[in-house]
Amino acid sequence: MGFDEFPPLLREIPDAPRHLYIRGEFPSEAYVPLAVVGSRKYSTYGKRMCEQLVASLAGYPVAIISGLALGLDSIAHEAALKAGLPTLAVMPSGLDDTALYPASHRPLARRILEKGGALISEYEPEARPARWTFLARNRIMAGLSRATLLIEAAEKSGTLVTARLALDYNREVLAIPHPLGSETGAGTNTFIRLGATLVRSGADILEALDIRVEEASPQMRLDLSDDEREVYEALYEPCERGELSGRCVLPQQRVNVALSMLLIKGAVREELGKVLRN
Repeated sequence: MGFDEFPPLLREIPDAPRHLYIRGEFPSEAYVPLAVVGSRKYSTYGKRMCEQLVASLAGYPVAIISGLALGLDSIAHEAALKAGLPTLAVMPSGLDDTALYPASHRPLARRILEKGGALISEYEPEARPARWTFLARNRIMAGLSRATLLIEAAEKSGTLVTARLALDYNREVLAIPHPLGSETGAGTNTFIRLGATLVRSGADILEALDIRVEEASPQMRLDLSDDEREVYEALYEPCERGELSGRCVLPQQRVNVALSMLLIKGAVREELGKVLRN
């Protein structure tokens, strides 16, 4: 793929690649591209928030872009597949099956392709990754995306490179707040202090991407309170009532009240001891 065929956002950046190799198909222009990035070393909180926030975008015209790396990148791809969202992996290696890195994620790469997603790279098909190719691919991730969602990163994490590049390209950076004293989230909190948009829910992401609720599929057009929305988004996959409380930051009593209202509104149901979305 030559420069003139690149998505418009990627053509805007000053250090765009000269060409790209692609397997699969770029998401339709109807989808707003969102980069989701995070560290290899992640906390339970970081994993849960990544899964929950990506799942909350189900039914909306959002495409998830990440790097297929170990850690939160692969979790973002997995969550996108589960939510039925198109996802695109930017590789630090060539796209030949024998070159895809890391090797442990080659089955995930195949599932991305099977579900209509894509793998892209600026390197020859059999090229192996080098230390500098990981940093180089970050500019493509940031360049392809309308905004970058920073899930979790330590103060000196390489993940922050993508967020800094997004700022350089005049793209919005979204960040999830972490508890004070959390080493794995210290870099994320720093970006919030420097002006990144604080993300509390999927609604914050949609607002940053200029996507209206009316653009969702019918099952997502729900008139929910903030508490109800948080509990609904926490049901990215069915779970028992006790587990649901652990997925939310709300007190137990507010989770119970919100869940009762969701059941009344027909947004969720209980089957075989588990709560799931309708």
